[in-house]
Amino acid sequence: MSIVELSEANKIYRTGDQMVTALDKTSLALNLGELLLIIGPSGSGKTTLLSLLGCLINPTEGRLLVDGREVNTLSANAMAALRLNTIGFVFQQFNLLSPLTAEQNVAFPLKMQKLSSNEISRKTREALEKVKMTHRRKNLPRTLSGGEQQRIAIARALVTNPKIVLCDEPTASLDKDSLAIVMEELRLLAIDGKAVAVVTHDPRLQKYADRAVEVNNGKVIPLNKQSMDFGR
Repeated sequence: MSIVELSEANKIYRTGDQMVTALDKTSLALNLGELLLIIGPSGSGKTTLLSLLGCLINPTEGRLLVDGREVNTLSANAMAALRLNTIGFVFQQFNLLSPLTAEQNVAFPLKMQKLSSNEISRKTREALEKVKMTHRRKNLPRTLSGGEQQRIAIARALVTNPKIVLCDEPTASLDKDSLAIVMEELRLLAIDGKAVAVVTHDPRLQKYADRAVEVNNGKVIPLNKQSMDFGR
């Protein structure tokens, strides 16, 4: 079942008197219960594609439906609410707030939802338990390893129970062991029924994917299992 649908959607930017196509017209669905890899070299358009899926930008042309809602028709406030309640983001640089503990970082989106203190405490605890980081909940980000910081970032993405989890190079700075832990957790999210999309150029991730697309020069090409070799 698809939760995100791009239909002949593209993204074009104006730079001075020139028009730059970051993403050609693309039709793509992101389905519940799957982990989708979005692969391609730097500057290929894969982050633009992820930004469209995450409602961070609108398509220049075409349609984008997220959880049954046509994004181009939404107000800025409605778009922000859709992102907060439906989409969880995991970034390469973790984007944790350095003055806050791990626990406070995870709780932050719940405070934006204006939940009660009891609900915030319960959901934060459950999210930390999912990524096996309860024992580090009082630590500041600077005292955590890269893998631990990424697991806290995943817990923060999960704490609102989003239907969609979008990851931008989540394993780029991780060692082999940390990578395996993070990707197994993302794989379990997909098995649990969430739609998970991961932008990467890391060939180690292909074994975790249900499906992959390659983005090159703004063009999106579906890959089958046999061709999921990252161009190698």
